[in-house]
Amino acid sequence: MIAHPNIIQTSSFEFGSLFAIDDPFTVGPEPTSTLIGNAQGLYVSSSQDHVVFTTVMYTNFAFTSGRFNGSSFSAFSRSSSLDAIHELAIVGGRGALRMAKGFDLTQITFVNLTTCNVILECNVTLYHY
Repeated sequence: MIAHPNIIQTSSFEFGSLFAIDDPFTVGPEPTSTLIGNAQGLYVSSSQDHVVFTTVMYTNFAFTSGRFNGSSFSAFSRSSSLDAIHELAIVGGRGALRMAKGFDLTQITFVNLTTCNVILECNVTLYHY
């Protein structure tokens, strides 16, 4: 968490809290999978619902090796804890992925709330021109 609202809340989801991410971007969901870049971005807790954790998320997936080394694509969307699979819109890219469009179907494969570690499996379909 990099910022939180200065209000008293009854929800454990901290409406309005802003989080930053800078995580490994790998070929597969296994912790030992080959590193191909970084996933960096922001998400904000965007619902005052006391039961459902909802965020609006922006993530940039930057390649640091392989065929797309030096290129990236960006995903942006709303996400709810009720969704088994989260769909994010691919809204652009740079380098070899300039003007990318598409979607990312993401599911949570591992959660440790004590250490705040989460592993996401992202299945991305890109159309670039």
